[in-house]
Amino acid sequence: MPHDLERRAEKVRAGVVTQAEANVAEHADTPVAEHVAAYLEHLAHKRGKGARRTVNAEHLANVRRSLRLVVAECGFRRLRDLNRDAVERWVHRLLELPDPGVVDAAGTPAAPARPAARTVNVRLVSLTSWGNWLVESGRLVANPFARLRKLDERDDVRRQRRALTTDELRRLLTVARLRPLAEYGRGTVRVVDDARPAKSRATWQRAKLTFDDIVAAAERGRARVRPDVADRLEHAGRERALVYAVLVTTGLRKGELAALTVADVLLDREHPAVVLPGADAKNGVRATLPLRADVAGELRAWIAEKTEAVCGRRIGVAGVMVPPADLPLFYVPSGLVRILDRDLVAAGIPKRDDRGHTVDVHAMRHTFGTHLVAAGVAPRTAQAAMRHSSLDLTMRVYTDPRLLDVAGALAALPALPTNGSTPETGRATGTDDARAVAPSVAPNRGRSRQNGSVRDRSDESTGEPGSARTRSKTHDSRRNPSSGGRTRTGDTRLMKPVL
Repeated sequence: MPHDLERRAEKVRAGVVTQAEANVAEHADTPVAEHVAAYLEHLAHKRGKGARRTVNAEHLANVRRSLRLVVAECGFRRLRDLNRDAVERWVHRLLELPDPGVVDAAGTPAAPARPAARTVNVRLVSLTSWGNWLVESGRLVANPFARLRKLDERDDVRRQRRALTTDELRRLLTVARLRPLAEYGRGTVRVVDDARPAKSRATWQRAKLTFDDIVAAAERGRARVRPDVADRLEHAGRERALVYAVLVTTGLRKGELAALTVADVLLDREHPAVVLPGADAKNGVRATLPLRADVAGELRAWIAEKTEAVCGRRIGVAGVMVPPADLPLFYVPSGLVRILDRDLVAAGIPKRDDRGHTVDVHAMRHTFGTHLVAAGVAPRTAQAAMRHSSLDLTMRVYTDPRLLDVAGALAALPALPTNGSTPETGRATGTDDARAVAPSVAPNRGRSRQNGSVRDRSDESTGEPGSARTRSKTHDSRRNPSSGGRTRTGDTRLMKPVL
């Protein structure tokens, strides 16, 4: 090894190879696994987006999983093995796998199934970023994955979420508040099974909770448990209902809500709001989210109870009703999606609709965006409320078209004279004024049309049709009787209505 370094240094001094080529040769025989480990170590100490001090731990785990999988599937052992063709062949093999819904004759799903296009693209992006780092660190001269083409994700969306209706939201919040107590007030249902003994536990089971009897079940549950347990269960139900309400009225993500503290809630200002620190936001940018008046009132009472509980345990300064600034606003469990599934069943809300769109915790954000658009909020305002970088993401992905009043929007259009009615008959019958349509179909007889934009004089020196000089001559010919009243084809087009 020392002799190799000496020979490489002599070649650099003699100009046979460059220093960059010598650095590449130094890392050529190192196993790929060591380069992956070095890249992950680099990412772990890299600054994150915006105000984030480090890269998100979940992102780091995804990159580790993606690189190890691609390296193993493509058979990369040394840096000299890295090439784009091997990756493209690997992607082609993935595309040939059966769809996730395909089952065999026995009804067993096919395994392995084809991954989603977004999953494949995430792995390709991780691979390209790793290649860029290999070049920046002097381990490669060029990135072998620089021109990898990503798959089209538009027609391969595996998880499509739907928005909850107003009635479904009311039912969900009611169930979330009462279900912790109602679980202890469930009745029993006898199971007929002649193979079991008469007094066996298998001959009965707990009755399912429904929206119609959840109030009665909660009352029975309170009577069956100790008062302190009942208070704790009621507190858990209030917290869960408030979590859902804040998610669906602010558009916060689950992780962002879990990171909020009581100091991030500003209730003493004219317009109450929640301040999301940049270190906790997905894009790393600090955001101020306004609160509805009813939600702000619930949060005020909730924070007051938390403050009283903290001072009651003699935490902090005795007698001062000020909670610690780092006190979490809510306890958001990691299994919130499973809790939501049980709440949906009790509320009678289908998890999946006839389109295959589902409801999960992130669907609360979809509900927030959809109800903004359905309420007539300007698209740019909805984009700002959702904290999206593009308007297309707000309107296409986070807006459920089923909840939009398309028929009402069509009814709001102005009346069109499709039945041969004139403006006079339209006004006589009480329909909308035809002048609302007239400006778009009538010609401008006073002067040539202008749209207020800067005039293009680049073709004034020519006599080609459409140039400024030709348009001027045509305009004069219409006003000069000696022209015989001839009109160019481009002018007669103005007389035709555009419907």
